[in-house]
Amino acid sequence: MSAVAGTKEAHEGEGEGEGRGTEERSAGESVEQAAGQAVEQAAGQVTGLPGGQSARKPTGQAAGEPEGGTGAGPSPLRLLLSRVRPHRGVLVRAGLLSLAGSGAGLAMPLMAKHAVDAFAADRSPAGPLVALTALVLAGACLSAYGRYLMSRTGEGVVLRARDQLVGRIMRLKVPAVDRLTPGDLQSRVTSDTTLLRTVLSSGLVESFNSVLMLLGTIGFMAYMDLTLLGVTLVVIVGIGAVTSLLMPRIQRAQLRAQESVGAMGAALDRVLQAFRTVKASGAEERETAAVAAAARHAHDRGVSVARWSSVSDVTMAMSIQLAFLAVLGVGGARVASGSLEISSLIAFLLYLFYLMGPIGGLVEGWTGLQSGLAAVRRIDEVESLPGEPAVEPGAVRQEIPATPLGVTFRDVTFGYGDERAPAHKGVTFDVPTGDLVALVGPSGAGKSTVFSLLERFYDHDSGIITVDGRDIRDWPLAELRGSLAYVEQDAPVLAGTLRENLVFAAPDAEEKALTEAVSRTRLDTLVARLPEGLDTAVGHRGVTLSGGERQRIAIARALLRRPRLLLLDEVTSQLDAVNEQALRDVILELAEQTTVLVIAHRLSTVRHADRIVVLEDGRVRTAGTHEELIAGDDLYRELATTQLAAEVR
Repeated sequence: MSAVAGTKEAHEGEGEGEGRGTEERSAGESVEQAAGQAVEQAAGQVTGLPGGQSARKPTGQAAGEPEGGTGAGPSPLRLLLSRVRPHRGVLVRAGLLSLAGSGAGLAMPLMAKHAVDAFAADRSPAGPLVALTALVLAGACLSAYGRYLMSRTGEGVVLRARDQLVGRIMRLKVPAVDRLTPGDLQSRVTSDTTLLRTVLSSGLVESFNSVLMLLGTIGFMAYMDLTLLGVTLVVIVGIGAVTSLLMPRIQRAQLRAQESVGAMGAALDRVLQAFRTVKASGAEERETAAVAAAARHAHDRGVSVARWSSVSDVTMAMSIQLAFLAVLGVGGARVASGSLEISSLIAFLLYLFYLMGPIGGLVEGWTGLQSGLAAVRRIDEVESLPGEPAVEPGAVRQEIPATPLGVTFRDVTFGYGDERAPAHKGVTFDVPTGDLVALVGPSGAGKSTVFSLLERFYDHDSGIITVDGRDIRDWPLAELRGSLAYVEQDAPVLAGTLRENLVFAAPDAEEKALTEAVSRTRLDTLVARLPEGLDTAVGHRGVTLSGGERQRIAIARALLRRPRLLLLDEVTSQLDAVNEQALRDVILELAEQTTVLVIAHRLSTVRHADRIVVLEDGRVRTAGTHEELIAGDDLYRELATTQLAAEVR
């Protein structure tokens, strides 16, 4: 069921929308359908989890059904305890302090009994009242410091979890990230990790303290009167058994609520990533409705959590009230018969009300624990995805010779693992050391896939790829990528200054090399007109720059890396004729120093290549020089007259 459909049913079940006319419903259907499709697109991408599982429950699963597809692995509780274990020393101290603070309160009803007895016997109540005051002050101070330690430790657990999760996301393999959405990943790093703090303060430690306080309170109540204790336990245990049946529902509702927040983030991220396209397409209303539908879905899931939690809280509170009535009735009768002192009944009733604290703490701790377990499960789903090995500091460019690299593809096959046809169906070609080789062909022929395989964003299914005569899988990943420079087709620019973007791949680049790269890519005029030169902020995703400027920045960034193999993907697509000519000269100059593999649709970029490889439908159709291909290959001749915009001579 789509997010919008689920929201619609929830509102209809509550009686909202009654009395609307048929015309009003019809007018809203198109917007709602568009919103539903957008939300489904965002929410449905939260996949790619371990064992093929999805972060979202299968459509049509009933609320009471158990979670499916969790797969093998440690339980969420064990995962949670593993995160707490490094902080167990501080948590024990914090728990003992809180326990001591709460324990001081256990003596208060007993002191109150002594004060009442003193009044009844015409003695001075000063001693019991002073003791009561001291207990109140000591308990408050100890509890405050204990809670501070717990909160501080909780923040430490959150920080550690975020550091680990962000580090893991940075090392995820590209296919895993392709199946997820940035919005959902951000939700796991922000809101899900925050819940770990809650589970520490109101979950594990508070629950443990509540158990001890509950036992201590029951001990004092037993000391006061066993008969009244038996009446109390019969009522509380009976209602507690009913409450325990609600806990699985609270856990499922909490997990779904957190997933819906991730889906809402994904829906919003979808809009923000194409903000200008949305405005240019006049799609503000549709996209607003889509995000609003995701927000309503998250609201409905949150209301579900609130509903079950409220029922649980009220049930436990009602147990205390019923126990009070039962104790008051039985105890009052015993006082009237003379078998129980009035002061003992008052003290017992105080302990009974004091019992609300530990019981409420247990309920709150259990609810918080369910939130934490759901959060840990979602965090672990990301940490369980396939990742790349961590890179040792300084290992990327360590002792790499400056000689160019040659590349060989032999009968390489590769598919992206979805419903698309294989991208490569036995690709074979060579890129000799120090040559300029161009890849051309129709869209979807598999050109960009060559670069993805060389960077090992993906691993080929079969065949052999060698770089510098060595199987690409035998290269340490950091060393391989440290030898390459990759200029992507869309030339991404990161938020930050122009300088930070230029040295992004070579942070230790010297100022002289930076100036040379700026000059060779004709970025001088851009630097001159920026108010702070290289230190000017370029905005989110380089929004203040033109497409051609972003391409030249990406090329300059690659030049500063001084690669042994340069991969250029459509690098002239957004350049004017003057800058294209300048860049072509830079490419030809680079080809004298390193190996260059370029994908291009423009003839000017490839006609001077040492070798041109023509790809079609995932295979190498032919290869040769520009003149040879013009004379001997129909597809290349067609590309030359259309995509390459050339005149056949």
